[in-house]
Amino acid sequence: MSVLGVLFALASAAVWGAGDLGGGLAARRSHQFQVVALSAVSGLVVLIACWVARGEPFPPVVAVMWAVLAGVSGVFGIAALYRGLSLGNAALVAPTAGVVGALLPVTFNLAQEGWPSPFQVAGFACAMAGIWLVAKSSRATAESIAGLKIALLAGLGLGGFLVLIAQVPGTLVFGPLAAARSVGLAVSVLVLVGKGLPVPGPWSNPMALGAGILDAGGTVFYVFAKQYTRLDVAAVLSSLYPVSTVLLARFLLKEHVTFAQGVGVALCLAAVALIAR
Repeated sequence: MSVLGVLFALASAAVWGAGDLGGGLAARRSHQFQVVALSAVSGLVVLIACWVARGEPFPPVVAVMWAVLAGVSGVFGIAALYRGLSLGNAALVAPTAGVVGALLPVTFNLAQEGWPSPFQVAGFACAMAGIWLVAKSSRATAESIAGLKIALLAGLGLGGFLVLIAQVPGTLVFGPLAAARSVGLAVSVLVLVGKGLPVPGPWSNPMALGAGILDAGGTVFYVFAKQYTRLDVAAVLSSLYPVSTVLLARFLLKEHVTFAQGVGVALCLAAVALIAR
């Protein structure tokens, strides 16, 4: 087990979690698709700047194809998640999408590379339970249960992004991610136009721009993690981002952490120890 792979995956979870918190705060001021569009713009700017600074070559056609597919899967996963959450309480929708999103790369990698070690299997199980408990709010409502199918689609979309972007060959990072983010931006704008909503100005919601930068950073760390370890290990550890979101909300926004969420955090920490063993 590569220590670098584990560290990059955990960094991805921490940064993604912070981005989710910022995106949630931004969505209080703007429509969710306006937030997605703005975050795509700022993320794309950062990725292109890093691409140029690193002097990374233009990705081959096959890499761009995988990146485009990843971008489509990711943006529709996010759209489905927002739709599911809009139906009611997030108690069932959010954890379902999170667990399915982590399970898809595990299943894919099982077919590709075979079973991981027994300790890692136990760690995956702890991680799934921990993600569910951390993301789960206090109660489920009839409306959130009605959104279960949409939550499953959201999980498939987000998990599909993790699988597809990991198929980019070689050590390319920023070029393929810029292609994926460009697709996400295009789809977001099309959704806004289709809904008759205005495309937001670049400075209309600074919090959304910050969320986009963090989201791009988390994706970069995830791609780095995949270069040093198995896909399932990188995906499951990166999917611990709800822990970061909950802890940041607790310490920065003084939000209450339930007993179940505390147990979930403990399970996620145990998962890290088992997976990295």
